[in-house]
Amino acid sequence: MKKLLFLIILFFAVYSVKAQENSFSTKALNDVLLTNEGVEITFFEILDLYKGKTILIDIWAGWCSDCVKGMPKVKKIQKKNKNAVFLFLSLDKSTEKWQKAIKALNIEGEHYYIASGWKGDFCSSLALDWIPRYIVVNPEGKIVLYKAIKADDERISKALSN
Repeated sequence: MKKLLFLIILFFAVYSVKAQENSFSTKALNDVLLTNEGVEITFFEILDLYKGKTILIDIWAGWCSDCVKGMPKVKKIQKKNKNAVFLFLSLDKSTEKWQKAIKALNIEGEHYYIASGWKGDFCSSLALDWIPRYIVVNPEGKIVLYKAIKADDERISKALSN
C-alpha cells in the first residue's frame, strides 16, 4: 500500500513539473516587472506584446560573471535569429545597476527588471536556481526550451529554428 501511494505521489509530482515546463504559471504571469522607464508591467502583458513571435528569454544580472561571459554568445545567436525577440529579464540589485549593465555590455533587445527578485512569484515558479537561465517560447506561447544555463547550449539554436 505504501509503495502504491508513493508511486501515485511520484507520478503527480513528475506530471506537475512537466506541465509547468510547457507554460508559465498564473503566479509567474501575474508577477510585476519594470520597463526601462520604470513603468510596472505584468509578465503576461510582456508576453502579449510579442505574441506570435519566437522569444528567447535571458534571465541575467550585471553582477553575474556567467551572465556577462555568455553575452557575446547571446549576441551571436541574435545575429542568426533576427526574427526572434530577445527578452532580457534582470535580477540586478537595483534598477540603477541594471541600467548601467545594459549600457556597459551594449545589450540590444527588450529589457525588463524583475522587481520581485529571486524569491518573487516569477522566479519561484521557474524554480530558478542559477543564472543565466535561457527559456525559449514559440509563436503559440508554449515553452519549447524550459532550462538552459549556457548560451552555447545547442538546444537554444534548435528551439529558435523550429
